[in-house]
Amino acid sequence: MRLSDFILLGEKEKKFTVLHQGILVGKREKDDRKVFLFQLENYYVETFCNPQNKVIEEYRVFNDTQYLFPYLQTIPLDDLLN
Repeated sequence: MRLSDFILLGEKEKKFTVLHQGILVGKREKDDRKVFLFQLENYYVETFCNPQNKVIEEYRVFNDTQYLFPYLQTIPLDDLLN
């Protein structure tokens, strides 16, 4: 599925696609929400979830790797060098 096809999906279809076709590659916290990063085809989808009711409140879709920076910061490089 192309990025443009994903954008056109409804909320239920986006959730189904992310959970069944996406590969979870990272997670972080932003403000009061949990953010999960999934890879689909040649793009990424961030899901912003409310931890209280476990509802996905927002999807952000991108294919530019500059948006991966918050996830890359969490990788402990010291463990990789030793």
